[in-house]
Amino acid sequence: MTISSTLNSDGNELTIKIKGRFDFSAHQDFRQVYESTEPTVESYIVDMREASYLDSSALGMLLLLRDHAGGDKAQISIVNCNPDVKKILTISNFGQLFTIC
Repeated sequence: MTISSTLNSDGNELTIKIKGRFDFSAHQDFRQVYESTEPTVESYIVDMREASYLDSSALGMLLLLRDHAGGDKAQISIVNCNPDVKKILTISNFGQLFTIC
């Protein structure tokens, strides 16, 4: 599992890329990525293109990101989900909390 991030040129959008299994082993790296960003970040993109799996702890990590980003005012998109990952997010009703593309 690998977590990487990139900040756009305006410094207001952070893209977090997940590679491999997104589970509890990613907790510290995932949290560090979004907590170490500039306060100018207004929106987040979680790119799941290379994520092969996510479990309940990953769902919890996404909720923590949402809280960090402003709760109900958070602008977070979860993109490039494979069918299995998208199914888990849908069953968990994450479509009501995040933009899932």
